[in-house]
Parts: sequence; structure tokens; C-alpha cells
Amino acid sequence: MSKFWSPFVKDLVPYVPGEQPKLAKLVKLNTNENPYGPSPKAIAAMQAELNDNLRLYPDPNGERLKQAVADYYGVRLDQVFVGNGSDEVLAHAFHGLFQHDKPLLFPDISYSFYPVYCGLYGISAEVIALDEQFRIRVEDYARPNGGIVFPNPNAPTGCLLALEAIEHVLKANPDSVVLVDEAYIDFGGATAISLVDQYPNLLVTQTLSKSRSLAGLRVGLAVGHPDLIEALERIKNSFNSYPLDRMAIAGAAAAFADREYFERTCQQVIESRELTVAGLQALGFEVLPSAANFVFARHPHKDAATLAAGLREQGVIVRHFTQARIAQFLRISIGAPEQNQALLDALSSL
Repeated sequence: MSKFWSPFVKDLVPYVPGEQPKLAKLVKLNTNENPYGPSPKAIAAMQAELNDNLRLYPDPNGERLKQAVADYYGVRLDQVFVGNGSDEVLAHAFHGLFQHDKPLLFPDISYSFYPVYCGLYGISAEVIALDEQFRIRVEDYARPNGGIVFPNPNAPTGCLLALEAIEHVLKANPDSVVLVDEAYIDFGGATAISLVDQYPNLLVTQTLSKSRSLAGLRVGLAVGHPDLIEALERIKNSFNSYPLDRMAIAGAAAAFADREYFERTCQQVIESRELTVAGLQALGFEVLPSAANFVFARHPHKDAATLAAGLREQGVIVRHFTQARIAQFLRISIGAPEQNQALLDALSSL
């Protein structure tokens, strides 16, 4: 510990991102990246921004992107917030909406950045166990709290919570913010953005990293009641007034405008997922029902860590978590068809 650190820094347990291997020719199925590139219209829009205007600051409010999001979802401009990846948007929400006396609630098996943010911002938390099928039980969230957050579909399980179940949570907690983290919603779920006008306590976050193939651009957003959005804006403007650069604003707006490409590539991922699930089941794997661009699978007779190591020896990288309840599962991103086949071939040989 450095003597120059602020005292709280020594107690932080930072988030560990998925490995980004340096070796070429790997079948990389560990970080839920989209196998299909961004919309050509998004690339063209970004290329058009590569000019002398880069000497000028970008629009601090990102209104071009906010308008594209508002148009896409049929909401008002003052209901949209944009930031540097959904991780930053989530961080602002934790900072601005969840620092209360009562604990924040989230699932025991969930996005591992949530406890990190709690440590960073001094938020007390209470983890709520998923049921035996690794699903969220909405009745477990009807207890005193200073806020609720969960991914939908959940990560790393991929399990989807229906909109009616989300409404149950919202109705049971009218005095708390309920944040639905929809990083993977476009691969099989219905967005809760349709509920924001009915529930002023609902905040929905999304990312362009997954379904719009822009993980390298770092763009995220939130949609909710203007009061919630104003809190995020106040945090953002006290932290970094220019979180999105000119290319990010242009490319992300164009990606939202290109619905045809977005819908086609999402459908390709969904079809590949179903084929991959069938292939895994044929090899004896139990696969949780997934509405994401990844699957969560375990084999009744094969150790997950051993399988992950064996796959790696064959040039296939998947994600293995050591948390007790899920230590026998592998999280496998859905790649291009030839990548998915390479995974199944490697598993078959193991």
C-alpha cells in the first residue's frame, strides 16, 4: 500500500475484465463480443468525423445520439442519458441514485461490477440468492432497500425476466429506484423502456457493445424519468463533461438509425445460439435457457475448470467463474458459425 493513497483505496476489490489474449488465431468466446462487425453506416459516419474538427470539443450533451435513441424508442430527449460505455452510466447511477441508508439489492449471481461500485461509493449491499434454476425470484425483492439493480437477461446466466415480473418489482418498491441493466436485451427479450412512462422509479441502461457491435467505441445509455436522468447529468457534469468523442456520437447515432442491419445480425446470433445449444446438449451439457449472446453450460461428468483448460490448449477461449454456485459452469459467447463449430469439435475431442 502506498503512503500516498487515499485510505479507502486499499479496501477496493476492482472488477476483473475478461481476458483479451494477444495470440492470433484463437477462437475467442470469452467476452461476449459480437462476431459481426458494426453497421457499415456507422463506420461511414465515424470516418466522416475524421477531419479538422477534431481540434474542437465534441457536443458535451451528445444530443445527436440522444435524439437517435429517443427516436428509436419513442421517448423524449429529457428521458435519455448517454455515457462512455454502460459501465460509466451504471457508475453514475450507483453514485447518484443508490447512496442511501438502506442496502442496495442485487442477485448473488450477477454482473460482478455491482459489488465493485458498492465498494467504490461506500454503498451497503444485500445479495439475493437466485432460485435453484438460477432465476430471479421477484418476491424476494419486496423488502426494505435503498435501490434494486439486476441485469436482464441476467449475466452470466443468460436467463430472462419477463416484463410482468419486472412490473411486480416496480410496484412493490415505489420509493426505490429499480435499475434494469439491459446489456443483452436485443438477443431475445423485450426492453423495459416501454415501462418508463408508467414507473418514475425505473431506470433502464443499455450498451452498444453487444448487439450493435461497438464494444471498441465505448457507448452506453440510460432511459428513465427526467428526474432520474437529471441526477445522472449532475454527476456526469461534476465528473467529465465530455464523455463521448465526435466519432462515438456520430457512429452510435448511425448504428441506431440502421435498424435493418441491427435486426439481421441479432437474428443471426440468435440462430447460432440455438444451434450451439443443440450441439452442447448433444454432448451431454446442461444449458440454461439463454436470451443473450452467450450460453451458460455445465457437464454432469466433466469439471468446468478442466474443460476450460482443455479448450484453451486447442485454441478456444471461454469464461470460467470460480464463484461457488457456478464453479461448474462455462460461459460461452456465441461467435460466427465456424467459431461455434470449432468449440463443439474441441469439446467433442475432450
